[in-house]
Amino acid sequence: MADVHSKDVRSYNMSRIKGENTKPEILVRKFLFSHGIRYRLHDKRFPGKPDLVVPKFKTVLFVHGCFWHGHPKCKYYVVPKSRTEWWLSKINGNIKRDAESVEKLEREGWKVITIWECDLKDNKKEVTLQLLLKQLKNK
Repeated sequence: MADVHSKDVRSYNMSRIKGENTKPEILVRKFLFSHGIRYRLHDKRFPGKPDLVVPKFKTVLFVHGCFWHGHPKCKYYVVPKSRTEWWLSKINGNIKRDAESVEKLEREGWKVITIWECDLKDNKKEVTLQLLLKQLKNK
């Protein structure tokens, strides 16, 4: 199946995809800050460079995009029909790195919380954020 965009347009579209400061991540950050929880952003000293590190609760948070991190049974994770093998290799690599990072962090005594993009959509957002707050405060 041919791409619906030219090579230049596809290249431009892909270059606009961000790895940091995404909308779901900013939503979580604003919520936590408004509830008095302070954090560090994208700390390179930790495995997987977590989106948020909350030292007070010895917790790290990853805010994952459903597509990029292969969220199972999610309507936002659809394997592309073109270059399927390449995409599966990329996404499976992300999943493997995520698991390795979580394992290392937990071995070092950190609590790891993963928040999926789909759980921050309008219909689930409040429940997800309130649950996050409870998880942070329960040691």
